[in-house]
Amino acid sequence: MYIRPNFKSKAAIKRAIASGEAVTVFAPGLGTVPENGTCSVEGPWSPEPHKWWGTATIKAGQVVKIT
Repeated sequence: MYIRPNFKSKAAIKRAIASGEAVTVFAPGLGTVPENGTCSVEGPWSPEPHKWWGTATIKAGQVVKIT
């Protein structure tokens, strides 16, 4: 699964979450993503090589934490 928008690093995601920016998860071609819970994520998006991996915590469809 991927994070939207297309962040280049986990640090950038953490800054966006802290500032209140909307951060979501999507899975192209794989169906729906959880509205609440956790999931594995990676990025940046293809065709760029993946440079980070993590676990996203999702509440009400929004990423609230990434580790």
